[in-house]
Amino acid sequence: MFSNEFAVEADGQTSNFAIRVRDVSKHYVMFERPEDRFKQMIIPRLEQLIGRPPRRYFRDFAALSGISFEVGRGETVGIIGRNGSGKSTLLQAICGTLQPTSGSVEVNGRIAALLELGAGFNPEFTGRENVFLNAAILGVPRKEMEWRFDDIARFADIGPFIDQPVKTYSSGMYVRLAFATAINVDPDILVVDEALSVGDEAFQRKCFARIEDIKDKGGTILFVSHAAQTIVQLCSRAMLIDGGELISQGRPKAVVNQYQRLVNASGDTAAQMRESIARSVAAKPHSAVEGSVEKEGSSVWEETVGEMDAPPSPSISSFLQDRTEFADYFDKSLQTQSATATEEHGARIHDLRILTTAGNQVNVLQLGKRYAFDFKVSFSVDATNIAFGMALKTVSGLILAGANNKDRDIFRLMKVKSGTTISVCFEFNCLMLPGTYFIGGSVFGKSSFDENLMHRIVDAIVFRVAPESDLLASGHFDLGPSIKAAVL
Repeated sequence: MFSNEFAVEADGQTSNFAIRVRDVSKHYVMFERPEDRFKQMIIPRLEQLIGRPPRRYFRDFAALSGISFEVGRGETVGIIGRNGSGKSTLLQAICGTLQPTSGSVEVNGRIAALLELGAGFNPEFTGRENVFLNAAILGVPRKEMEWRFDDIARFADIGPFIDQPVKTYSSGMYVRLAFATAINVDPDILVVDEALSVGDEAFQRKCFARIEDIKDKGGTILFVSHAAQTIVQLCSRAMLIDGGELISQGRPKAVVNQYQRLVNASGDTAAQMRESIARSVAAKPHSAVEGSVEKEGSSVWEETVGEMDAPPSPSISSFLQDRTEFADYFDKSLQTQSATATEEHGARIHDLRILTTAGNQVNVLQLGKRYAFDFKVSFSVDATNIAFGMALKTVSGLILAGANNKDRDIFRLMKVKSGTTISVCFEFNCLMLPGTYFIGGSVFGKSSFDENLMHRIVDAIVFRVAPESDLLASGHFDLGPSIKAAVL
């Protein structure tokens, strides 16, 4: 069970944090050649004895640099960043498997870590024996594991192989058992490092359901993932780490947008974008730093604005009338505040609109009608194998639907010249239930740039599906449900 007791600090006050990281840094000594390690052990000491300034035969590498944050009890926090940014190092410091060079880490509650699935498993032992061995590593008493074992075996679902040596397991069976062992100890704090893609689809869904159960019971979850959609789906807060530094934190959707801009940038542009993110976060209050829109030709953000909450809608009563009296329309006050553009790699998307079948621009749509998502793409380089995409998201950033022709040769443009402008139109049926949504576009292709993604604008347009009366459907889409009930 999860503990509801708060930690008591030195001043006698109770604290509601699960994890507290204070100015944590981790430095490594890097040697260019093996002999430099031996020289570093001997020569600087001799030079000190004879009064000379000691030379260094190594370079210092900062995996983490002065990171500070708190995770409250019951929070689900995601950490995202490019490869080599220090995410896994930070989780290891939090879990106690790595000692930071400086700073401190405080953890309140039982912590279960999914850092390296199967770490500590002995290939000669059976699955059953390894479950108890791994539980001992996690600090779970044997008696407790005896009554938990059946749940673990049921979750792993590897049948009679549970009593076979682990060395006979397939890789899928191995990670299933490791995940089941680590996640079924009712932790107060669950720390996960890129371990949410194990097994087949059915097992992945089971893993997500278990994590959501831990979250619903008040558990604290901290995890690293490159899957932006997972961050948006599971987290209440996200942090962006780059170069060993915490450069942004806030609402998951906005932080993910910043990460996508950063990961799709290259060279000097990436460095400038990173500095822009860090400056914007430092200059704005925490609640205000969420999204951005980059002006064409500039690496500095034009504006930093809050993530889009659902815009004010006309009163529901104004729509409770016959649908023939209501028409879709364009609401000038409905403007996106979280539009994010990636770096341009020879193409630029512009003039994005939603149109009716009659060609009128709208951003208030009606359920069941057909519309067109229209935009233009201007090319500044010659390109081949051109493809386009669109994605529709909720306010929280969850991708609901989309379309692209990357894998459909028949719909692709084989070649375009520099200076060409292409008009793109995706037609779609509005099946979304009343609410607020975002839509964005992408262009892909091969050019002098190595990147396949030439340009993307996320959350380019915010639109609203108008309320309807007497709707039976719930969720995000209208499945055309009906209901029948009869007394037996």
